[in-house]
Amino acid sequence: MNSTIACRKALPADVDALHDLIQAYAAQGIMLPRSREALLRHIDSFFVAEEAGKLIGCGSLFRLGADLVEIRSLGMAEGYKGKGLGTMIVNALIEEARALRVPKIMALTYAVDFFVKNGFQVVEKEIFPEKVWTDCVHCSKQHCCDEIAVVKVLD
Repeated sequence: MNSTIACRKALPADVDALHDLIQAYAAQGIMLPRSREALLRHIDSFFVAEEAGKLIGCGSLFRLGADLVEIRSLGMAEGYKGKGLGTMIVNALIEEARALRVPKIMALTYAVDFFVKNGFQVVEKEIFPEKVWTDCVHCSKQHCCDEIAVVKVLD
């Protein structure tokens, strides 16, 4: 990973770049879209990666309960996949979960190998009723969801 890439908490000024990055994934059907208003409202839950002032990656944490957070909106700009950027962002999110004293971190993903490489285990989605009742009930894929659930228990 290039030493000029920095990972930091997102700022309100990042909303447009965050929106563009997330919408590119949403257009492919692999990430839920987020409005600019929703991003601004939840900006404190996001971490971003930047290089030379350009936002090149993002991810957020969403609290599902006292002992569980979810990684959401994890993505990176074209040309940065496979270079450690995702791991850098996930590590920042894991440290944030630890700081919040949340013992479990989960994600629904198509990138199972990536999460397994980063210490997550594949589990059944049904063990997360918090997720099902928060988001899945509103999702168009709720009866044919093809995402895989992963979890990491923090020490």
